[in-house]
Amino acid sequence: MDTLAVVFEEPNSLSLRRLGLNAPGDADVVVDVRWSGISTGTERLLWTGRMPPFPGLGYPLVPGYEAVGTIVEAGPTSGRSVGETVYIAGSNGFVDARGLFGASARRLVVPAAKTTVIAPALEEQGVLFALAATAYHALGDGAPELIVGHGALGRLVARLALLRGVTPTVWEKNPVRRQGATGYPVIDASEDPRRDYKVICDVSGDASILDTLVMRMARGGELVLAGFYDTIQFSFPMAFIKEIRVRIAAEWAEKDLVELAALANSGRLSLDGLITHRLPCTAATQAYDTAFGDPECVKMVLDWRDAA
Repeated sequence: MDTLAVVFEEPNSLSLRRLGLNAPGDADVVVDVRWSGISTGTERLLWTGRMPPFPGLGYPLVPGYEAVGTIVEAGPTSGRSVGETVYIAGSNGFVDARGLFGASARRLVVPAAKTTVIAPALEEQGVLFALAATAYHALGDGAPELIVGHGALGRLVARLALLRGVTPTVWEKNPVRRQGATGYPVIDASEDPRRDYKVICDVSGDASILDTLVMRMARGGELVLAGFYDTIQFSFPMAFIKEIRVRIAAEWAEKDLVELAALANSGRLSLDGLITHRLPCTAATQAYDTAFGDPECVKMVLDWRDAA
């Protein structure tokens, strides 16, 4: 078997080419991908070559960990069935390129354990499961009163906060991104007089704003860092006076994805309006340029349905 795939040949070099696939095992499924998402966090780091080194990282590689497709083959011990619609968190089933993430391809061979059944009606919205699970993980046991950043992750954190009975305020400095709120205010920080937030969640990844956030917190408040940062530093005296707590929220865990899938599949969590751009996989170069460079692009997905 082989597949058409997006390949990062090296940093800042992309191709769309055919790759061989490993033969599926008894616990694997073969999935025909319909849609895959582009992550402006992880994939941007891979694209620029700034991803911190860890085992398995190298080029050429197939990026992506946000794919939705239909199972066309199911191994006897996979626990899955042909015809199921699933979210795929990535694949390492390629013969001549590194998978590592590996979801941006027309066909995937993947362990069934790395798939999550989704409601077929969600269609391309299923690519948002990883991002939504990351948002769910960032909330922990509570919900933020202030969210910094109104990209796709910030919007998902806000929607989940609403489900927990908290109406958050969202700061967004880019006027273009202040649109699309559903039930909560999105404002510039200069318009906000509050200085008693008990929980603040930053998804902007802008480390320079941390001193400002500490100033806006209540005594004993919690600052959740849910973006990705090169270096973190803040002035200690005000953090000391306010006795703040800092929590770093990493990527989602399996429990987060399971609980998030239940919310999304049941319709309790709406994923409407978050995907703003769609392009065929043959326009992958344009899609990545738009996803990384256009502030109006909240979420870009690649359409693989007509690919050979």
